[in-house]
Amino acid sequence: QVQLVESGGGLVQPGGSLRLSCAASGSIFAINVMGWYRQAPGKERELVARIDNNRFTNYVDSVKGRFTISRDNAKNTVYLQMNSLKPEDTAVYYCNAVLRLRSNSDYKLYWGQGTQVTVSS
Repeated sequence: QVQLVESGGGLVQPGGSLRLSCAASGSIFAINVMGWYRQAPGKERELVARIDNNRFTNYVDSVKGRFTISRDNAKNTVYLQMNSLKPEDTAVYYCNAVLRLRSNSDYKLYWGQGTQVTVSS
C-alpha cells in the first residue's frame, strides 16, 4: 500500500514563497519519475514540474525561473520550491510518482490528495 502525502500549502501574498513537500510511504522498491500538477477552478489539471530518476527536470513555461523541483531519494520525497508567487498560481497542487512496490514487478502511477495554494493580497 502506497500513500503520497503533500504538505506546505497555504495562503501567501503575491511575491511570496512556499515550499511543497510530498512524501511517499509504503514498501517501495524504487521510484522513477515524480512530479507536481495543479488544477485551478474551471481549468484542466496541468503539469507544473517533473523530475526523473536522473534528476533531469522540466517545467511548464509559466513557472520557469520561479519554481524548482527536487527530490530526496533517501526520504522518498519530492519538493517544489515556489518563489515570486502570482495570483494565477492559485490552485490545488497534486504530487504524483511512478514507483514500484516490493510486492510487484511493474511500475505504477500514484497520486496524492492535493494541497491548496492560494496567492492573494
